[in-house]
Amino acid sequence: MKRLGVNIDHVATLRNARGEYHPDPYYAAKFLKKIGVDSITIHLREDRRHIKDLDAKKICSIKGLLVNLEISTRNEIVKNALKIKPNYICIVPENRKEITTEGGLDLKKNKKKIKKIVELFKDKRIRTSLFINPSLKDIKIANEIGADCVEIHTGKFANLVKSRKNFQNELKRIKKSSKFGNVIGLEIHAGHGLNYEATKILSRVDEIKEFNIGHFIIGESVFFGIRKVIINFKKILS
Repeated sequence: MKRLGVNIDHVATLRNARGEYHPDPYYAAKFLKKIGVDSITIHLREDRRHIKDLDAKKICSIKGLLVNLEISTRNEIVKNALKIKPNYICIVPENRKEITTEGGLDLKKNKKKIKKIVELFKDKRIRTSLFINPSLKDIKIANEIGADCVEIHTGKFANLVKSRKNFQNELKRIKKSSKFGNVIGLEIHAGHGLNYEATKILSRVDEIKEFNIGHFIIGESVFFGIRKVIINFKKILS
């Protein structure tokens, strides 16, 4: 069965809207562990718009919980991540003005810097992933950098699925990238914008081992409850 990682950033978004303590992403992480998700993803953004440093520390301290910490390449954030010591790191691009992550890393432009960051985390035995567009060129550079995994940005594909437009070309790009990455020794993950339908389609790509899904899960849980939504995704990925 493919793994399901749940991004709980928007639990923190909801909490921060009132500037209070509820709902607590720490409690959300514990609850999701209890109902059987494989890992938790949190993004410690430079502007701390949702997850805060204390959230990250508390969540990473939960025994038996695998935590995937998304970070930018900013020095301050990298230093914080090394102190927090998550199980996994995913390096993502970050633009202060963006509403959400808009695409994959520019690996060609930032290859040297990212390689140094990957080496820092690998020295600490932290599994390190790079968030990339579905591109054979980026898969090759990610391997040269020394990443353990890549997470393929599925935003464009998911938006085409949701809008009932032809998604076959984007699906082909994801399939080709996944197969090539798998052949050269990278573990392949997928994430961004995924709902039930888009996840079901991508679940048929054998090379994708892990799906990281957040916004849709939290939004759908308003209507049906998070336990039911997780069960639905587990069925899709089984």
